[in-house]
Amino acid sequence: MLLLRTVIGETLRARRLGQARTLREVSSDARVSLGYLSEIERGQKEASSELLAAICGALGVPLSDVLSDVRDTFRMDESAGLPDLDPAGGADESLRGRVVVAA
Repeated sequence: MLLLRTVIGETLRARRLGQARTLREVSSDARVSLGYLSEIERGQKEASSELLAAICGALGVPLSDVLSDVRDTFRMDESAGLPDLDPAGGADESLRGRVVVAA
């Protein structure tokens, strides 16, 4: 099971590394301690909405883009656990259109 803080942290780290920026640069721009930003990126701390906005501002990316990436990660993880509803894939056709809850 994915944890929200872990996915947010991984998403922020990927954005930062994609810009070839250091933790020190982003922490300075966001006005958050380097250690705390590191803990957020590693999923050890949950960032407040204000702190997330500051980190996104420091990265120059809209908060909505980061949250969209987080949503996409959760969707992929959730869909990986669902049965294949394609009749060619051999799944029970009676499941089509129904919500499937795994125990």
